[in-house]
Amino acid sequence: MARSFAGLRPGAYATMKKFTISEVMDSFGVSKFTWKIFFLLGAAMVFDGYDYQIVAYTMTQIKASFPMSDALAGSLSAWSMLGMICGGVMSGLLSDKLGRKKTLTFAILLYSLLNLPLYWSSSFAMFAIFRVAAGIGLGACIPVVTTMFSESTPTNKRAWFITFGMAWMVVGWTVAGIIGSAVVNSNPDNWRMCYLIAFLPFIYGIFLLFRMRESPYWLASKGRKAEAVEELRRIEKAARGTVSDYDPNNLVVPEAPKRTGPAALFSKKYIRVTAGVWLTYFCGCFLIYGLNAWGPTLMQDKGFQLSSANWLATAKDAASVLANISVGFVAEIVGRKKNLVAAFFVAAVAVFAMFLVGGSFGMVLAANIFLGFALNYANTCVQPLMAEAYPTEFRNTGVAWCQAFGRIAGMVSPVLVGVLHGRFGAANSGRIYLLYTIPCVIGALAGIFFITRETKGKSLDQLANEN
Repeated sequence: MARSFAGLRPGAYATMKKFTISEVMDSFGVSKFTWKIFFLLGAAMVFDGYDYQIVAYTMTQIKASFPMSDALAGSLSAWSMLGMICGGVMSGLLSDKLGRKKTLTFAILLYSLLNLPLYWSSSFAMFAIFRVAAGIGLGACIPVVTTMFSESTPTNKRAWFITFGMAWMVVGWTVAGIIGSAVVNSNPDNWRMCYLIAFLPFIYGIFLLFRMRESPYWLASKGRKAEAVEELRRIEKAARGTVSDYDPNNLVVPEAPKRTGPAALFSKKYIRVTAGVWLTYFCGCFLIYGLNAWGPTLMQDKGFQLSSANWLATAKDAASVLANISVGFVAEIVGRKKNLVAAFFVAAVAVFAMFLVGGSFGMVLAANIFLGFALNYANTCVQPLMAEAYPTEFRNTGVAWCQAFGRIAGMVSPVLVGVLHGRFGAANSGRIYLLYTIPCVIGALAGIFFITRETKGKSLDQLANEN
């Protein structure tokens, strides 16, 4: 079991024979460094969330500019998802090989730059092509952020920071709702401005290039102990204002796994947990991306005007922020598995409630808030498990490939809602919510049967040694 050295005086590690990165990081606790990383990575997620979700708030206007069927309109979100799948697959390999910092900054610069052509898009085909291209950067960004949070926070707060970090993406969704609603309500033809705004993260990417540091876990896994120790010194200076004389020769790094990369995810040792996190995340993404992409339209089907429908969908996104803030806190108390299974069953209740509710704005608003909270709570429960399931050598590959698999659901689900919407018609579109209780139940069952190891309270080095 990993030792705990929280509260040691500055410099104590200089006299220790052996130490691990987890022990040193845990000794700092939640510090100025932790919050610096929280806001640096959080800003990246806000931009990422805005870039993805803005399609939902401009779908009606794009459909008017480039006439198309409901199914094709649903594919507007799916094109981004196709790029995100490719970006996730590539970023896992790149981050584990080249480093977290390089991969993240390149991803932000890529997707922001590729948003510019959308302002001048003249056809559905052009719009779709550049959404796919920008999606590669979007898909590369999120798994690196998840991995960086897991490697930059103390063990007893790891789940909270990972899940709270995902709340920044939902903040981006909410910002997309506010900006999108304001822009299209003033003039529907101004929808292109929303994509010009999506270029702004390019400036932030340049800033992050100079402000972000590499993960000491990644450096140590590459045998670069001296550099890893130098990063620990930088972290201690930010956390305590002091610098200890850590000896790189005393740094203990978990034994490297015999197999790394994608093949390791499906090895006998990891296949069960891989199946667990992949299935639960797939179900969560199926719920969120399908119902988010069509949220404003489904609210219009309940009889609300476009402006009210957009605000109802935005309220759902705002509730998602509260879910992401609270899910990690609960996970640190009850454990990852119990939290996950219970969350998917509650999500089923929330989806069924949306099938039943109708009538007053207040009732529909309450149902939207409940739905947004429940769906994002369930999906975010999986985030800590992704990072905790695998060792540093292929941690980001594990996170990225899991998220890429989930985005297949995110790609298919909006199209499926479009097909169902066309079949049921606006008057009966509420049946879509009834059908979406199925992935909620599947997600809960996957958590019960495939998530077998509890990771609460265990450091990354301890988890690696257990493996």
